Amino acid sequence: MRRLDICGRDGRRSLVLRSFVNPFYVRHAQGLLTREAAVLRLLDGTGVPAARLVAVDATAQHCDHPSLLMSLLPGTVRLGDEGADRRAELLAHQLLRIHRLPVTAEARPREYQAWTSPERVSPPEDTDQPELWQRAVDVIRHEPPEYQACFLHRDFHPGNVLFTGEGGGLRISGVVDWVETSWGPADLDVAHCSTALALLHGVSAGMDFADRYVAAGGTLAEEPAAHLYWRLLDALAFAPDAEKVAVPWREVGRADLTPALLTRRLEGYLHALCARYT
Repeated sequence: MRRLDICGRDGRRSLVLRSFVNPFYVRHAQGLLTREAAVLRLLDGTGVPAARLVAVDATAQHCDHPSLLMSLLPGTVRLGDEGADRRAELLAHQLLRIHRLPVTAEARPREYQAWTSPERVSPPEDTDQPELWQRAVDVIRHEPPEYQACFLHRDFHPGNVLFTGEGGGLRISGVVDWVETSWGPADLDVAHCSTALALLHGVSAGMDFADRYVAAGGTLAEEPAAHLYWRLLDALAFAPDAEKVAVPWREVGRADLTPALLTRRLEGYLHALCARYT
């Protein structure tokens, strides 16, 4: 990811160049970048604070690497514990606005893809709660519940949201990383942000987010068992990779997010989910 400051006859402007250089992402670049470009076009003029697409070269015909060029959004990522409750309120309202986007059948993104499965879940080797993990895994062995589909960001969490201002002037100024955009249950987006909040700020932060979303006007699965399925389908995708997902969080100042702390929080979150929804 590079920031480009461009000066010309029309003045100065700043753009962001996103390039895929990792071999894995290069192999999938055409689908990922083409999808993101289509979504940015779709979002233009909707009121969702997304970047404006400038150009895309998904197959590296003109660039050294598959790339997408877009406008620079204002704001910064805010991951500290201070002010986390207020940010969570804003996140819930923003996510609801994304879910309410009117999308024609022709413009719908692909159907959601699960990011884990029972056989891929790897509990911590030193866990003293193996029965908890087994209980959680057994939940996602069932067929997915029926759901009312909507437009999903699919990777909505505090690390993909930009903020400006402080206190009463705090605002969301940008939502980034639209490559995983999907069509599926609102519960799944809520689940993903909830898991991230639990890892960042503690179990209660993760448990409260769905309530904030509903209070904002959102609708989730009525049956507790159905909602639990989506919450666990997301949370279990962080096992054993919770430590990996926290790497960029530590790079922006959350050095306290050690592997041991993340494991404790993930297990605590699983326990809280099972206790509340079963």
